[in-house]
Amino acid sequence: MKCYYLDASAMVKRYVNEQGSEWMRATMDSEEETLLFTSRMTIVEVISAFSRRVREGTLTLQDFVSARDMFRSDCLDDYQVMPPSLAIVDQTCALLERYPLRAYDATRLATAIGAQEFLTRKEYSPVTFLSADDDLNDAAKAEDLTVDNPNRH
Repeated sequence: MKCYYLDASAMVKRYVNEQGSEWMRATMDSEEETLLFTSRMTIVEVISAFSRRVREGTLTLQDFVSARDMFRSDCLDDYQVMPPSLAIVDQTCALLERYPLRAYDATRLATAIGAQEFLTRKEYSPVTFLSADDDLNDAAKAEDLTVDNPNRH
């Protein structure tokens, strides 16, 4: 079984055409059984990314509605959405002291670390952290997570 943690920069690629989208869709829609983890805050970031594209004129309103509705459905059916618990908040603060990350980036990394701890306890495969943000990926590597950048495929 494959296990992935998706940050917003990776997740958006599943719904909107951009660099790395083809690889992201193939990875997420493979026949192999997968567990897909994300933070509850990623929901806000993905809708923000879709909305920004509408404002910029790179996504039509019709495509926005389609992407938004598919994404929301997938949040219910495909993703293990992890809430920002007090343990995640504490981990986020510790990460902010160690790395030059933005608050949401540190929250995503803390959530991925929490997913990794859960998977280890259940003796599942390790999580692969998917992000198109190189700085965030560097911090994830420093925290001993396996990392992949969809933009590199």
